[in-house]
Amino acid sequence: MSLSLFVFSGIAVLLILLLVWLLRDPARGPAADGSATEEYGQRHADFFPQVRRAMAPEDLGFLTSRGSPGLTRRVRQERRRVALLYLACLRRDFAQLWRLARVLAAMSPNVAAAQELTRFRLGLAFYARYELIRGKLLLGLAPLPDLSTLSDTVSKLAIRLETAISELGERAALASELTSALHRTGGDAL
Repeated sequence: MSLSLFVFSGIAVLLILLLVWLLRDPARGPAADGSATEEYGQRHADFFPQVRRAMAPEDLGFLTSRGSPGLTRRVRQERRRVALLYLACLRRDFAQLWRLARVLAAMSPNVAAAQELTRFRLGLAFYARYELIRGKLLLGLAPLPDLSTLSDTVSKLAIRLETAISELGERAALASELTSALHRTGGDAL
């Protein structure tokens, strides 16, 4: 076996493992609420101010100056765990919105390949940023601006989908009215 074939095979295996790692669901525990009463993509928006406050460097600086090193370490670990749970919730919200976008794309006659490609790139960028932020949190860093950007991405997607649903609803109502009017008059559309 040649060295280049061995290296190529190793790279292929690493890429497959990376893909599997990116597609797994890291949070199957307490953050998995799944409540049907909550709107798609809105759970994360309710909790971001608390996460932002907990991750603020000033807060940990104050705790370091007033508390023991053991207490500071425990609080830092607990806040990192909360941030990871929030990040998992953010991923779950995005996944729900992603599925909803697929359904809307299937229902909408005006969806072009370019729009599908844009949706695919958005998902790829989201999951790449997600894993980067998750890695930073696991290393003990506080990537607050990155977390805010990711949260904004999910919020913008939720707003875009809400607008698309509203437009589809308006079109359906208009089509229903037109059909109803044609049936009442006994007319033909042509």
